[in-house]
Amino acid sequence: MGKITGFLEFDRKVEEYAPAEERVKNYKEFTIPMKETALKEQGARCMDCGIPFCHSGCPLGNLIPDFNDAVYKGKWDKAAKILHATNNFPEFTGRLCPAPCEEACVLGINEDPVTIENIEKNIVETAFKNGWITPNPPAERTEKKIAVVGSGPAGLAAAQQLNRAGHWVTVFERDEKPGGLLRYGIPDFKMEKHVIDRRLAVLKEEGIEFKCGVHVGKDITGEQLTSDFDAVVLTGGATVRRNLPIKGADLKGVVQAMDFLSQNNRRVDGIKDLGEEIKATDKNVIVIGGGDTGSDCIGTSFRHGAKSVSNFEILGKPTTERPEGQPWPFWPMRLRTSSSHKEGAERFFSISTKEFVGDENGNLKGLITSEVEWIKEPGKRMMLKEIEGTEKEWECELALLALGFTGSEMTLADQLGLEKDPRTNIKASIEDYMTNVPGVFAAGDQRRGQSLIVWAISEGRQAAHHVDKYLMGASELPLKGEGDLPRV
Repeated sequence: MGKITGFLEFDRKVEEYAPAEERVKNYKEFTIPMKETALKEQGARCMDCGIPFCHSGCPLGNLIPDFNDAVYKGKWDKAAKILHATNNFPEFTGRLCPAPCEEACVLGINEDPVTIENIEKNIVETAFKNGWITPNPPAERTEKKIAVVGSGPAGLAAAQQLNRAGHWVTVFERDEKPGGLLRYGIPDFKMEKHVIDRRLAVLKEEGIEFKCGVHVGKDITGEQLTSDFDAVVLTGGATVRRNLPIKGADLKGVVQAMDFLSQNNRRVDGIKDLGEEIKATDKNVIVIGGGDTGSDCIGTSFRHGAKSVSNFEILGKPTTERPEGQPWPFWPMRLRTSSSHKEGAERFFSISTKEFVGDENGNLKGLITSEVEWIKEPGKRMMLKEIEGTEKEWECELALLALGFTGSEMTLADQLGLEKDPRTNIKASIEDYMTNVPGVFAAGDQRRGQSLIVWAISEGRQAAHHVDKYLMGASELPLKGEGDLPRV
């Protein structure tokens, strides 16, 4: 590496945030960019490890030490080539990934890990700023036609890779615009939507066709799809929400988190016809669920002008350090505090919601909880036990259910007669991503269940290789860790 002792000389730094009282007034991204000199110092912290475990920590197999070194040396164009060799959309992961690579960083064994995610974001932004990311259509076409169903990160990655192989790719999306949950789930304050549009413009110039407002399985049947295309790739997101089946769950004011978030994203986009409005303005909001979706609800509620925002998590409060049973380089279930939490939310752990309470008009006015503990008996699974005498009623006019997802919708899968795995995902082998129906492939959430954006991109890339191989007998599209070097 360029600076062998960099990790000894420089402390970890990341982008700072605009003050909470300022950023909650709008839906703009609020990170404050680092100066180039500071970014070079962060790149210099990469240790020249004998075995860079960040490679295995990253589902994409990003060549992290290589682009860190290029940044340290000021070779941003080289860094952009290295980064795009394994990651189609680093502007997404550089903003939204929880960075499993950093948890696997060798420096993280006893020091703060390298600032990998922030470096990644700055590489791709520098590349766009300097005009290095341009359309790169294939020199020749195969005349093979491929349908990609779903325009989230898995679908977009599969589409771009297959287009690079020379196939004609059509992406079907049931919403108004492409992007999937990137557009209609992730709040703009985490990623403004021009970031998606900027990349989509490149994909369209490369020859990928997008058909939006088309609900495959309803507007187009599975039989039509398989007869019109040489291969089909199913990349829909995990959108079937988990409910909370307790008394009062049907009250007005008990809302699924994704209904709340997707409506607000459409509102920010200027769409007027939103149906029944869901807003947190002047309300006591309780977000049930402690994951990323819950965090997004918290930040959005503050921007609506909520009276108060509380966050409930049924699990116990994690430690800030690695749990004993999750050693380096594995991903640890430690306490994570998001920028939205820091905007003023009060967090409660080991708490279970027992009942929603309504007024005479069917509107939510409160909820009842109890504290819980998790009991482990020898030879048995962890059991949830309510602690007697801890029942409490809370004032609440808007309860947002951020409880995760049980899988993706299966209308199309059922039409095609696709087998499902025990977790109700589409059954497709990791060996070739093909389902039990020849020519029909699955990737992303539909194959592996609810997961990360970085996993979705990886799945899309892997599936593309196998689709290309199925159609042509062999494929030069890279698998994880092989990399390709598009002209950027």
